[in-house]
Parts: sequence; structure tokens; C-alpha cells
Amino acid sequence: MPKAAEAAYRDFIAKGRHGTMDWLARDPERRAQPGGMWPAARTAILLAMNYGPAHDPLAVLALKDRAAISVYAQNRDYHDVIKGRLKELAGWLQRSTGAEVKVFVDTAPLMEKPLAHQAGLGWQGKHTNLVSRRFGSWLFLGSILTTAELAVDAPETDHCGACRRCLDICPTGAFPKAYELDARRCLSYLTIEHKGPIPHEFRAPMGNRIYGCDDCLAVCPWNKFAIEAREAKLQARDELVAPRLDVLLALDDAVFRQLFAGSPVKRIGRDRFLRNVLIAAGNSGDNRLVPRLEVLLGEASPLVRGAAVWALRRLAAEAVVERQRAAHLASEADPEVRDEWLR
Repeated sequence: MPKAAEAAYRDFIAKGRHGTMDWLARDPERRAQPGGMWPAARTAILLAMNYGPAHDPLAVLALKDRAAISVYAQNRDYHDVIKGRLKELAGWLQRSTGAEVKVFVDTAPLMEKPLAHQAGLGWQGKHTNLVSRRFGSWLFLGSILTTAELAVDAPETDHCGACRRCLDICPTGAFPKAYELDARRCLSYLTIEHKGPIPHEFRAPMGNRIYGCDDCLAVCPWNKFAIEAREAKLQARDELVAPRLDVLLALDDAVFRQLFAGSPVKRIGRDRFLRNVLIAAGNSGDNRLVPRLEVLLGEASPLVRGAAVWALRRLAAEAVVERQRAAHLASEADPEVRDEWLR
């Protein structure tokens, strides 16, 4: 891996920009080079799969009664889809060369984006994601490490130029400068990886984004060359493109699991998911959601209760808020939920 990429990674960790994603800070030496993880490896084969959407991912942001789910999560979990394909290719390589192989899709300390840049698949744009002149920003990455000695491809050139659309559109200012990301301010991190309450400063900018954020990807000018995903399992399911907030607020655990079976959304669990939906509800301006919010004030999870209080205060009349505060505050033991009531 290039020294510049390794230095950028170490700086990212040193500044704590990985947030609570502790696995990113583990084994920095192993991440620096593929051989650090598997000393016998001689070649890294990087592969990309297109997941380009058939619709404008930003259009849903104007529909306040609907929820925005990141394009990559609108169907099957990409790990399962890509891993099967990689195993087929790795099996062929092993049979053809006799070399040993190992397959990875976000399952090992490999810095796949810098490696993909070195392999010529694209370049890391100012939003830190891989960009391709053929597929734009919509690419999943996977890798095969092998003991076979294979010819090395030339790295791709950076074609971002003076463009800064991805930096300017970010609703939370997650890019300290071009080519740097502070995950702690990124809505993808906050809605997926972050386990606690959404920090107050990010709630209004979150809008109706309930799982991930595609803003910086969607505005990339190189997407003019992007094409719709051909893999059926990566094409969006209609019910996940712009689901209704009122429907999502009513999901119990069983229906949540059924709706998101096979989807990466399922892994965050119903409580974190409802936390996100409640923030979107609070940003909707739709007071018809208030009865559902009142029900969720009694949820077992303090994460859900706290978000429900915030949303209620945004949508309900003061008399309704006062009545619910009187009913719930005295028995509320969680300090963060109490803080929401007392703000």
C-alpha cells in the first residue's frame, strides 16, 4: 500500500475520527500491507461490483413523510452476494494455478480502497470513497489474496480536479478537508455504527435519512457514466426505496426482522432502527405521527424512549408534551431519557 495511504490511515486513527469503530484501530501493521495479515500472500486481486441505482437517491429527501435508506441497503446484503462470486473466481484460480487463495469482503484488516486504487479500479475521491470513470461512485469491493505471483496493474489517476460537490453537500460537515473524513460527523456512521443516542447537533441535519447517507456519492459528476446494477439481488426492493414513516414506527421486532430479512439493515436491530426513524419523524413536521410517538414513550429500550421524547417535543402541542412528561418523567430511571424530558 502507498506510504501516503498508510499515513492517512494512521492520522485518521490518531485523531479519533473512527469513533467507536474500534476494529479500525486494531493491528495497524497488519492493515498497512496484505502480507501483514497473510505472510504467504504474493498478490492481492481487487474486484468491484456495480450497484448503481435506477432512481435518483436524493429525491426521497424532499418527501418528509418517507424514509431514506442508503442505496446499498435496499436489497440483499452485499457481503453474501459478492462473497459467493469471489469464491467461484478464487476456486478457478486455485484449480488453474495450484496456488493458495483467501477471499475477503470487509471481513479482514485489509484497506481495500487504497488497494483498489493501486489495482487500477478507480481512485479515492475527495469523499474518500472509490470513484470509477465507468461506474461512478456505486461500487462494492472485494479481494482475493493468493500465493500466486501475478503481473501488477498500473494505479488509476485521480480525476477529481477542482470539483468539491461531495464536500459541499455533506449535511453534517463530515469532511474536515478534501480526502479526509471524520466518521463521528458522518450520518452513515451515526445511523449504523453509533449505538447511543444521535447527538443533538446532528438530528435536524439528519432529515429523513434512517440508514446511511448517499449525498456525497450521488452528486459525483462521474455518475453520469454509471449504469443500473445488473445483479438482481442488488436492485432495490420497491418497499425499501421510500418507506412511509408511519409504517416503520409501527414495526414490532418480528415484523422488523421479516421486512429486513437478508438486508444489512437487520444487523442494527429494531431499537437502533427505531431511534433513527423517530429522528426522521421529528424532522417531518407531521403531527399525525404524534399518537404513535406517545405509544413509543413506553418502549423498554431507553434508546427508543429518548428519541420518542425528542420527536414528540418537535411535533406535539405543548399541552400534550406536558401531559406525557407528567406521566413518564417521575418513573424514568435512564439519565439520558430524563435529560430529553428536561431540555
